[in-house]
Amino acid sequence: MVDVSTIQPDVMLISHGHGDHIADAVAIAKQSKCSVAAAYEVTEWMAAQGVENCFPMNTGGTLDLDVCKIKMVRAEHSSSFPDGSYAGDAIGFVVHNEETCFYYAGDTALTLDMQLIPLEFKLDFAFLPIGDNFTMGVGDACRAAKLLNCNEVVGMHFDTFPPIEIDHKQAKKTFKDNDIHLTLPIINQTIEL
Repeated sequence: MVDVSTIQPDVMLISHGHGDHIADAVAIAKQSKCSVAAAYEVTEWMAAQGVENCFPMNTGGTLDLDVCKIKMVRAEHSSSFPDGSYAGDAIGFVVHNEETCFYYAGDTALTLDMQLIPLEFKLDFAFLPIGDNFTMGVGDACRAAKLLNCNEVVGMHFDTFPPIEIDHKQAKKTFKDNDIHLTLPIINQTIEL
């Protein structure tokens, strides 16, 4: 279990309004006073709940937060708040500074827009959903990594409930067969990339 009261980020990136992405976002943002970057509608929702330091964005825009630059990119997924109201488009982010460059895909399907990212960025790693059913699965995540020209992937959006449980051994084999290294993090694990 994660103790939310101990989380102190400098920057919070919110890909869309679904409950599994914003459930603790307000509490974490208030306690840490971090910068919050998200689609315009999500930052308006956060601000209405007393969150400061919100930076509204839209697809294609870049935000410079000194510690890093963030480019908002397309994701193919739905986005609504827990009450069902509109939460803008689902998105992903490319985060970069002098030390690293990575892609956080958010909850997305495989999309040809991913091939645009390596035209501008050389990714060190990518966070890709692999749980299938609500996002892309393992096979499509491998295809995404190829489009991204990225051979270091951190899997996400898997194993949290039955429809998105995966076979870890098979997932790692599929990625290995495609010459891509897959990391499957567990809760409270620190990983180095």
